[in-house]
Amino acid sequence: TIMNIFKTKVKQVKTIYTKVTDITILGQKFELKVTYKNVKVTELNFENREVKIVLPLKFKNKDIRKILNVILNKMYEQIAKKEVETIMEKIRSKLKFAPEDYKIAVIKNAMAKCNSSREIVVNPYIMRYDRQTVEYMILHEYCHLKYKTHSKGFWELIRKAMPQYERFEYAA
Repeated sequence: TIMNIFKTKVKQVKTIYTKVTDITILGQKFELKVTYKNVKVTELNFENREVKIVLPLKFKNKDIRKILNVILNKMYEQIAKKEVETIMEKIRSKLKFAPEDYKIAVIKNAMAKCNSSREIVVNPYIMRYDRQTVEYMILHEYCHLKYKTHSKGFWELIRKAMPQYERFEYAA
């Protein structure tokens, strides 16, 4: 009957925020908050100084560390795709040469490297550092395209492109 339709209970989902930790994006701290809602897919939003992740309710009482690692890795990867492209072009125009290619990929024990195929590999987690430090780390690998070792010519090339590079060398 019509009355029974109106008596049907509407299940309301209380939004539960859990502050997980602080994360760093391009040198700036953001509070990471996780919300559980009646959704099918995970969502990620930036709001003020917060990164808000919405997870489906089925994860509410689970250990979500692995899930958060996957989500944050994808977030850093998306940021890196945009930022690294801009930085690579900036360095290329300064040095007047470029790698054969570059890619964004997780690397153990490094934020960037120049491989034997003249390709620069950039770890997405490099996006934790401030922009100038990221530029320095990528410039450093660019210079390995010309100089395999940290020779005098290597450091002269870095100094030419970034005169105050020493400020960033130990931050990296």
